[in-house]
Amino acid sequence: MCYDSVVLKSFVETVVRRRLVHRGRAIDFYVDQVRLPDGGKAFREYVGHPGAVAVVPFLDPRTVILVRQYRYPVGAVTWEIPAGKLDKGEAPLLCLRRELREETGYTARRVRRLMTFWPAPAFSDERLHIFRADGLTPGPSRPDDDEFIEARAVPFATALAWIRSGKIRDAKTTIGLQACALERRRASRG
Repeated sequence: MCYDSVVLKSFVETVVRRRLVHRGRAIDFYVDQVRLPDGGKAFREYVGHPGAVAVVPFLDPRTVILVRQYRYPVGAVTWEIPAGKLDKGEAPLLCLRRELREETGYTARRVRRLMTFWPAPAFSDERLHIFRADGLTPGPSRPDDDEFIEARAVPFATALAWIRSGKIRDAKTTIGLQACALERRRASRG
């Protein structure tokens, strides 16, 4: 057995009892009792989430499409990359194409996965898949009935400046835009 597997085992918690506290339309809330690595017990409260996708859509090499919408939990209008929750059993790529069309009206000829990450592993099991989309074709947007959203073309450099100034504060948007900037920097270096 390698050293890493021995060390990792010393961190693993196992479920003793799982309790669903609330089943919501989009997320569930759990309180699990776990056995700690040292044999003790503790409770873990967390959000069960089906996962989500987000996409950095490039209209051209210098312009991205961002969406503006009101986010009730933070009480603010935000600038974000298009994103949405995975439906049960839905593949991330299908969700991405659906959300891009619903929120912006665009379809993409080329889509490439940038990364998958846990946005908040301390209290949620959500996995967020971020993609880049190019070769956009415009069309009508079809937001959900409870979504009031505006899509706008924004220069990529401006979007990056909005991160630095705090105009963009959304994590997935910051991560997606920065990932594209990093790729661009690496490509320019050869």
